[in-house]
Amino acid sequence: MSAVRQAVSRPKHSGGSVARIKASPSSEPQASADIDAPGAQVLERGHRVRLADQVYGQIFEQIVSGGLNVGDKLPSENEISERFGVSRPVVREALLRLRADGLITAHQGLGTFVSHQPAPRLKTFNDVQNVSAYLRAQEVRVALEGDAARLAALRRTDEQLKKIADAHAAFADGLARGEVSPEADLAFHASIAEASGNDFYLGVLESIHESINGFMRLTLSLTRTGSRQRAQRVADEHATILDAIREQDSERARVAMQFHLGQARHRLVDRERD
Repeated sequence: MSAVRQAVSRPKHSGGSVARIKASPSSEPQASADIDAPGAQVLERGHRVRLADQVYGQIFEQIVSGGLNVGDKLPSENEISERFGVSRPVVREALLRLRADGLITAHQGLGTFVSHQPAPRLKTFNDVQNVSAYLRAQEVRVALEGDAARLAALRRTDEQLKKIADAHAAFADGLARGEVSPEADLAFHASIAEASGNDFYLGVLESIHESINGFMRLTLSLTRTGSRQRAQRVADEHATILDAIREQDSERARVAMQFHLGQARHRLVDRERD
């Protein structure tokens, strides 16, 4: 039995030069910060992680560690391409992902600058290099789980509602004790997918389970070591989803799930959301 289906069946109870952007668009050219983490120029060919994800991970790690800070200018595509020994399309894809995730901003005629910085303690976790893949999976989850929550509100049985409520209670209890696990979080989300009445939702979650689990490990680790308010916000978001499904308000359930998944993403990439 897959980890996703198991979660449904057994929910747990429980350094370079700093260059700042100037206000005027006619600012003088700025010096670019270095991407100089140990081993940053060595990417693993043939590795199961895509080259663009590896470039993303190296730059992301520099932003987390403070090698690149908010306002720092990134090297040009050509410079990054030479440093990593990859093609410009690979670099462009990595930068587009970093922009989509709100970490960098491009200013025409000036260059690309760091715009947000994740919580510094993120650098203590082992799988920071995989963040790009985790966030791509999160995009799938927003569309998939939002609609699954909508259908769950329309189709759920009393037994399925109880399973969702029990999974939420177990998750919230663990969160309050600082012992919440990815399995408890997954149990809540998987029970909603099951209640949609469409096995394809569970099937897709199973296909990206590794990335979902990795994302949950990172975000829940940040939540455990973050503020009490951060933990409470996560629990409140789950409760809002549960309430909408209980009241069979399908549109509110969809919006609440998509909001929750979007906030989870923001909490990972922006330390101001801590």
